Amino acid sequence: MSDLLWQKPGIAVDARIQAFLAGDDVVLDREFFLHDIAASRAHAQGLQRIGLLAADELTGLERELEVLADDFRRGAFVLDDRYEDGHSAIEARLTERLGDAGKRIHAGRSRNDQVLVATRLWLKDRLADAQRHARDAAGVALARAEAEADLPLPGYTHLQRAVVSSAGMWWAGWAEAFIDDALRARDTRAWIDANPLGSAAGYGVNLPLERDHTTAALGFGRLQLAATYAQLSRGKFELAALEALGSAMLDLRRLAWDLSLFTSAEFGFVALPPEYVTGSSIMPNKRNPDAVELLRGTYASVAAAKAEIEHLLSLPSGYHRDLQLSKGALFHGFGKGLQALALLPDLLRRMQWQPEAMRAALDPSLYATDLAVDLARQGVPFRDAYRQAADPARWAAGDPQASLAARTSPGAAGDLRLEVLRHRLDAL
Repeated sequence: MSDLLWQKPGIAVDARIQAFLAGDDVVLDREFFLHDIAASRAHAQGLQRIGLLAADELTGLERELEVLADDFRRGAFVLDDRYEDGHSAIEARLTERLGDAGKRIHAGRSRNDQVLVATRLWLKDRLADAQRHARDAAGVALARAEAEADLPLPGYTHLQRAVVSSAGMWWAGWAEAFIDDALRARDTRAWIDANPLGSAAGYGVNLPLERDHTTAALGFGRLQLAATYAQLSRGKFELAALEALGSAMLDLRRLAWDLSLFTSAEFGFVALPPEYVTGSSIMPNKRNPDAVELLRGTYASVAAAKAEIEHLLSLPSGYHRDLQLSKGALFHGFGKGLQALALLPDLLRRMQWQPEAMRAALDPSLYATDLAVDLARQGVPFRDAYRQAADPARWAAGDPQASLAARTSPGAAGDLRLEVLRHRLDAL
């Protein structure tokens, strides 16, 4: 490991304690490394603007930071246990290549400042990914709602067959859900789009740092002004980002539950694309919906990340090393969640309904609610109409298309108003 900036003279570093302090930083910082390089470049520009770097020193730093980024992308530079973390690796590389100019880049910064801005930039990218995946899923669901609006499908309450529904209603529900999820990801991204660079360890520094310049250079929407709030926001912003992702993952979990039921032999309503099922290692007759089951379970990773960060936030104001532990939760939660969410649009696009099985499940009891409403429309008080319609002797096989067409309350099968959802989707 390279020399530690903070190491005090005459005090030996205990390897076990240092390993505990460093944790998984070197591994985790690989995820944030390119963002740290970008922030270091903006910071160097700011230092040059206030006279702490000469123009030629800035030129050299920008060149070497770009070379380092390219080497990292190609695998020619590996962030490993030679370094304490990503930030020390950047400084070590610049010092090796540029001497004193490389040593100057840390002026006006703290390691906390570095990880804060790098993870903030990373979070913006991840929320953009979440918005895109949710929007894509909504687009597929809406297109299929438009194409399959009149395809009858049993509707369930309490896991029991209840009324005649339609594929159009099923798809419309998921379309609106994922539109909302995309909107929440977009709005959360805008909310956290604040530049903490230049807040140091939460109290600023004795330099007129060009924080407005770095805000523009890094593409932030605004400056996170109070140096003290930069620390208060750490963990809070991460938790909000995970909550936005969690909204989409909760919808994905419930959708996956539907598919788990609908693909079972007992239902038989849906056939999955062959790539989304696997064979059993012991039962030759089986084709298991493993991908759907893992999609169903992935919300647990996001929930665990939220819980871990939430428990870290029982802290007084100011910087605390505890917050280092939020990086792993953030990486794990978004890594698993986005991986699952990215698979959803293709799955929705290619799953196939089995109309014969769906129609066969439309038993006469599913028309009882239609009967009760029809009687009420004829003037029978609803409580009396309800009791009459509850009599199985009055049930008879109905026309599913007529049942759907008669469901004219806004948002029901007879008045889906998909054009409203299309407008909202197009506005994202």
